Amino acid sequence: MRYTTVTWVERNFGYAVARAYAGHAEGGGAVGTTATYVRASLQEIAGALAALTGEPHPLA
Repeated sequence: MRYTTVTWVERNFGYAVARAYAGHAEGGGAVGTTATYVRASLQEIAGALAALTGEPHPLA
């Protein structure tokens, strides 16, 4: 449940908001802790590439 919630917050409001929402303090270990919950799918990465290049991508 926590993984899904933190991932949803990050997707909709950004990494900094997800970090704060999860209660991870700013500083040294916070990035690693939040990164435990936030992952990108292959389709999301392909979508980012398509948006960046302006070209369709078969996996997006």
